[in-house]
Amino acid sequence: MESVALVFVVLVALGFDFVNGFHDAANSIATVVATRVLSPRQAVAWAAFFNFVAFLVFGTAVASTIAKDVVIQDVLSIGVIFAGLTGAIAWNLLTFFLGLPTSSSHALIGGMAGAAVAKGGFDVLISEGVRKIAVFIVLAPLLGLLLGFTLMVITLWATHRYQRVERLNRVFRRGQLVSAAAYSLGHGANDAQKTMGIILALLIAAKEVGPDSGVPLWVVLAAHSAIALGTLSGGWRIVKTMGSKLTRLQPVGGVSAETAAAVALFFTSAQGIPVSTTHTITGAIVGIGSANRISAVRWDIAGRVVWAWLLTIPGAAAVAATTYAIVSAF
Repeated sequence: MESVALVFVVLVALGFDFVNGFHDAANSIATVVATRVLSPRQAVAWAAFFNFVAFLVFGTAVASTIAKDVVIQDVLSIGVIFAGLTGAIAWNLLTFFLGLPTSSSHALIGGMAGAAVAKGGFDVLISEGVRKIAVFIVLAPLLGLLLGFTLMVITLWATHRYQRVERLNRVFRRGQLVSAAAYSLGHGANDAQKTMGIILALLIAAKEVGPDSGVPLWVVLAAHSAIALGTLSGGWRIVKTMGSKLTRLQPVGGVSAETAAAVALFFTSAQGIPVSTTHTITGAIVGIGSANRISAVRWDIAGRVVWAWLLTIPGAAAVAATTYAIVSAF
């Protein structure tokens, strides 16, 4: 019976990864679609490919953080992890239908923390790991904004002698293929590893692997496949918010936004820090708009994104805690 439950929860984790892919597809393709460099269908295929091959470039440091540095391993069980995943998936689906670019990463962390606290109280949280994640919840979008603003200012200064914007955009259309690929690579590296970490924690809890074990290869391949398939399925509601409602993007801005977000994700993935890819690219897009002029940013839309950002962890935690109460009753 326990082995059946283990397989079921592994499939639920891969289901979360799939939902993560289509929920966060907008992050990877919104700018390249908004600037009409690729059609939506071409863009999701491009993003999905680089989501998948990310495992060839990056290690599994983020997965280790999720598995071992958020809650103490003794409190983890199949029921706790199932409840945490349920909270994250439910929150992702809700915000997907509302068209809000919230963070799958924060939903997962909130879900796992909520389920664990429901079982063992707040003492089960590992303060150092939670503190590191909390700091980068704030720093990641600010880093994206700062890098996006800086790159856009440098680009505008370096190209100010161009008299024809159309000619400049043609040059940057080609560059945006590279920057979109780099961002999708960073997205796959950071987000797929979170699911790897959940499955690794599940295998440790079920005593299928040791507490110091690394991520098995089959888990790496399954997680990257799930997120790539999810990306292929789209996510058009959030694409509209990210690609056109926050600010109007041209290829020049698209390259700067994607490059800024990619740099931030490469750094955090290498350091084993799980961050929100959604808020990183959102910050970069706001930075691009601000570099042109402050009024270019739709601050009312940005405000909705911030509210959804603040509510994600407690919202997912509440759903997960409720789910755990139901599961533990049976």
